[in-house]
Amino acid sequence: MDLSTRTVQSKPILVEILAYAPTQFFHCQHCEFVWQQVGAGAALHQEQLDSSIPDDLKREYANLSAWVRGTVDLYGGRVVFKIIDVASLEGLLKSVRYRARRYPAFIIEGKERYTGTDYEQVKSLIDNELT
Repeated sequence: MDLSTRTVQSKPILVEILAYAPTQFFHCQHCEFVWQQVGAGAALHQEQLDSSIPDDLKREYANLSAWVRGTVDLYGGRVVFKIIDVASLEGLLKSVRYRARRYPAFIIEGKERYTGTDYEQVKSLIDNELT
């Protein structure tokens, strides 16, 4: 195949999202097996999920997740998302690096930033980066 007929696939752009995310902790693989066998594993993990963040942040995270899924469908493999829990060490470091004080915060390719829930604004930043 010559170069004139080959399409050049560009690297997908990375969109990092700093947000409060529900967190679950798990035991080692062997302990998890035991907890599942005695019927307590699912209840323990559901309790952790229910108590990990307040209801308003759960709703915000659900809306964000739905937007991400829709955006992945829209752009196919041209956009890759990485959601970072701001309560994690990585989230703290990224918040400092990008001076994020409110969440969700979107970082497109490490340079464009947007804070808030106007997803059309984020889509515009993604479109600009893709062109």
